[in-house]
Formats: sequence, structure tokens, C-alpha cells
Amino acid sequence: MGQAITNSADARIPPVEGNWRRTLGLAGLFLFLSVAWPSAAAPYGPAGTEIRDIVYREIGARSLHLDAYIHPGSRDAPTPVIVYFHGGGWSKGARPSDADSFRAYIEAGFSVIAVEYRLAGEAPAPAAVQDARCALGWVRANAVRLRFDPERIVVFGTSAGGHIALMAGLLPEGNDIDARQCEAAPRPAAILDFFGPTDLAALRPVTGDLHPSVANWIGKRGDASEMAQHMSPVNWLTKDSPPIFIVHGDADPVVPISQSIDLEQRLTRLGVSHDYVTVERGGHGKFDPEGKALVNARLMKFLCLHKLPAPRACKE
Repeated sequence: MGQAITNSADARIPPVEGNWRRTLGLAGLFLFLSVAWPSAAAPYGPAGTEIRDIVYREIGARSLHLDAYIHPGSRDAPTPVIVYFHGGGWSKGARPSDADSFRAYIEAGFSVIAVEYRLAGEAPAPAAVQDARCALGWVRANAVRLRFDPERIVVFGTSAGGHIALMAGLLPEGNDIDARQCEAAPRPAAILDFFGPTDLAALRPVTGDLHPSVANWIGKRGDASEMAQHMSPVNWLTKDSPPIFIVHGDADPVVPISQSIDLEQRLTRLGVSHDYVTVERGGHGKFDPEGKALVNARLMKFLCLHKLPAPRACKE
């Protein structure tokens, strides 16, 4: 069995397989892009490095991979880094296949890590959260080699990926969820939660049972309700939690907006820095141009408030 997470400069990073062959201009910087909606902003330029299928964790014969999109500015100074977790109800989906989905983040000075994690059909809860924490540990362990700023790690996810990002960013050291090999995950500088579930125990249909997607991820076990509580980000909040940016459409048919409202209210009571954007007529990540523009502007303001992007991105 291989080591579960690489904690040295000898990380399993293959040779560079290619370069971005487009231009990284500032055009379109404030027309912010999330992975939920690609756009036709200015293409990338020749300096950035793309490294695909890096093994960040091994569980028996199973290897978990991530893709790294290294910002060209890392040649001059360590860059902030976005660590992204995809959605799919914990049971489907995959990390984006290229850097296009992360264009605006890269234009704002971030490097980006897109993470594969185990889905429900392969391993039930808390496997996906453990994998996410291992990925964060990998980022910190390889920060020097890849020129990441370990003090400016931002975790980001959409839908179930938003839940995973919250759990990965909120768990304290010494919790009872982390895999033994990955107990040194860094505290992120911020969390970006796009319409993610926050209280799994409260996601119940009229029958009173756990939501089918939650039940599928948790698996058949006698303490399923207790596990749902344990896997709920709202139960891991403290006054010292990282800043959190929340987005939710008020017409979301998949994850009730009440999940984000509850999170925002708890953050307010605790005094945790946050911003919450409600998108009118917004579905589950399906926002109209006006809604997208609102999210774009507020997200850039949030990131700049916490001094996370490249300075030039916050002076425009």
C-alpha cells in the first residue's frame, strides 16, 4: 500500500504535460466566472503550466487524482490557490476537464486545483470529506515546490461540492473524521459555498426520512441520522471559522434556499466574516445574466476584502 498523502517535496507530480497556449489578459476580470457557467472571456497565455492527474492519495490499489493549473505569476511570488470540489449529489460528476472553467480565478492571480474524490457508489460518508481534507494537506505539503501561498488557500465547491468545501474548511485539527494519514490539513483563508447543503439532518422530505441523496451517501447504517448531523457543516461552525461566501438561487428546486439562510444566520450570530448573495429567480446554479453579474461583483469584492487575489485585480 502506498502512502496516503505525500508530505514532502517528493510529491507525485508528473512532468509537465503541456502549457496554456492562450493569453492571460485582464479583460473580463470583473465579469466573474464560476465553474457553473463558462463564458467567452479572454483566452489564456503561454506562461501558465497545467499538470494533470497528479496522485494525491492512495487507498489500497485506488489512486485519487487532482489537476493543477499553476499561475504564471508564481515565477515571481507564491500565488493564492483555489481548491475546487465538483457537485453531483455525492454520487456522480467529475472535476472539470480543463482550465477554461476557472478562467476568471486565474486572471485574478490564483492557481487552481481541481480535485477528484470518492463518490457514494465507491465509499460512503465520510470518505469524500476525508479525501477533500487529504487534498488540502497535499496543497500545503507541496506549496513550496508549486509556488503556492499556504496562507491564501481558498476552498470552493458547487452543490454537493459546496458541502464538501465547507466541511473541508471548517473541520478543526484533532477531529474524529480525518483519515490518519491526512491529519494536517491547513485552515483555509476563505470558503466559497455555491448552493451547497449545510444541514443534512434537516434535508428531509415529508416522509421524515433523510433526503434520498443524503441517505445514499451516508449508506445503510444504524446511526444514519447521527452521521447526517456529524456531516453537517453548520454543526462545525465556531467564532473562529474562516470567512465564507454564500450564493443561492431563491428558486432552487434541488437544495432549499433555507439551507443557506440558516448558514448565514448562524455566521451572523457567531460574528464570522461572510457575504450572502441571493439570486432572484435563480435555480440550482442556473442564473440569468443579471444574477451572474451580481455574483461576480460581490465575489470579487469579498475576495479583495480578504486580500486574496493578486493586488492588481483589486485596483481596477
